[in-house]
Amino acid sequence: MTLLFRALAPLLLWADPPLMLRWVGTGLLALLVGWAARLLLCHAWFTRRMSRFSRPRTRSWLLGHLGQMQSSEEGLQRVDELVQTYRHCCCWFLGPFYHLVRVFHPDYVKPLLMASAKMTVKDDLIYGHLRPWLGQSLLLSNGEEWSRKRRLLTPAFHFDVLKESVSTFNSSTHTMHEKWRRLVATGETSLEMFGHVTLMTLDSLLKCAFSFQSDCQESTCGYVSAIVELSDLIIDRRFRILHHWDWIYWRTQQGRRFRRALSVVHEFTREVVQKRRVLIGQQGETAPKSRDFVDIILTTKDEDGRSLSDEEIEAEANTFMFAGHDTTASAISWTLYNLAQHPHYQEECRQEVMDVMRGRAGRDIEWEDLSNLPFTSMCIRESLRLHPPVQAVTRKYTQDMPLPGNLTVPQGAICLVSIYGTHHNPAVWTNPHEFDPFRFDPENKRTVSSHAFIPFSSGPRNCIGQKFAMAELRVVVALTLLRFRLHPGSNPELGGSPGPVRRLPQLVLRAEGGLWLQLEPLDPAGTDP
Repeated sequence: MTLLFRALAPLLLWADPPLMLRWVGTGLLALLVGWAARLLLCHAWFTRRMSRFSRPRTRSWLLGHLGQMQSSEEGLQRVDELVQTYRHCCCWFLGPFYHLVRVFHPDYVKPLLMASAKMTVKDDLIYGHLRPWLGQSLLLSNGEEWSRKRRLLTPAFHFDVLKESVSTFNSSTHTMHEKWRRLVATGETSLEMFGHVTLMTLDSLLKCAFSFQSDCQESTCGYVSAIVELSDLIIDRRFRILHHWDWIYWRTQQGRRFRRALSVVHEFTREVVQKRRVLIGQQGETAPKSRDFVDIILTTKDEDGRSLSDEEIEAEANTFMFAGHDTTASAISWTLYNLAQHPHYQEECRQEVMDVMRGRAGRDIEWEDLSNLPFTSMCIRESLRLHPPVQAVTRKYTQDMPLPGNLTVPQGAICLVSIYGTHHNPAVWTNPHEFDPFRFDPENKRTVSSHAFIPFSSGPRNCIGQKFAMAELRVVVALTLLRFRLHPGSNPELGGSPGPVRRLPQLVLRAEGGLWLQLEPLDPAGTDP
């Protein structure tokens, strides 16, 4: 027992030494050692079952690769090194806690993502920390429960609903651009994109989900602040290994902050859903045709005539807000950044948008316009490849999963499908770190594997909102290019000329110190082209 405790001491003290020492002194040592023994037995079993996979050098048999996953530019460079060395996949151990197969080649990605949803399980490494916030939503549920919810939610992303959302995307983008004009007029020509674009996507989603006019782009909104805080706390928790267990986390300062922010978000959603259910009941068949996300899922029923409960609807609405704002904001920001870095592509996109808008009195991008922006769409897709908002998705399976090369992922192991690694794999993409939108020219796309480009994942459990996200991306990018010329910028408080950007992989891909662009209004008088 003494030897076992000594072996585990570095892990036990890693996250919060004073807390762990207090607990050990209160008689929990026996339970702790029993739990540790079980961990070690599982660790030995997985080590043996995964021995055929290539494995990068570890710190020790026990600690494995603990601490080598970094949320930094160096962490992404480490993924590049793994892809260069192993090309297809490798195994990875985070202490005795998590056993992963990391996959970064389309031939290995495809069987994992295309597996039946009945045998696919969302693991706790990435998704477990979201459960207190998102409940048993589509994102986190499994099996038949997932299948039922997927069927019930599909109408909320129907073609006709997306068409109605375009006007909201225009409206929220107009607000953001007016704010930019005011700032530029006062001399703030370099602006940090993530902050502005995130507020814009939150504004847009609040309108699409709840028909709620938050004015969050111009003033502080408690609900929006709570969402931002929850996202930050989840990132912090992911990198504190002992905080992965609820019975530890909820006793920490971070856990208490999480509960406070969570109560704000849940109370807001609960109130909206309850009021809307009453309103729909009163209106009956006289309800207006224009409906938001909550309206649609409140009235949708399955083949047995059952609808989602209030609790389930709240979980799906919270998931829609969580999954839709940060990822889209990241995609928009990086697309604008890449176009600022490549002015010739930027100008070609701008000319394409101007051709679409020529002779039109209105200032909005319309639904029909989106299919007439092929080169702009190519640039957006190349940006999603080069800077994918989500760097990886993880899965577990209820049975052993065969992979090429006579390899087998054992049941219960975590499969980490590296979207970033696949998108930057030199065995798949020529010069993978260069921005080249012509990779997505229809003629060139035919030669690329179906799973070489997976920004929205793939297979049965792909992103249900990907068409919604792509429509918003096209609208925001097109309107921005119509009104502003983009140049690389820098934080004015730090001075100096624009330097290299250090990427920051968190819940979504961000940039250290922000992503700064210099904006040049194309119509200084304030009128639209």
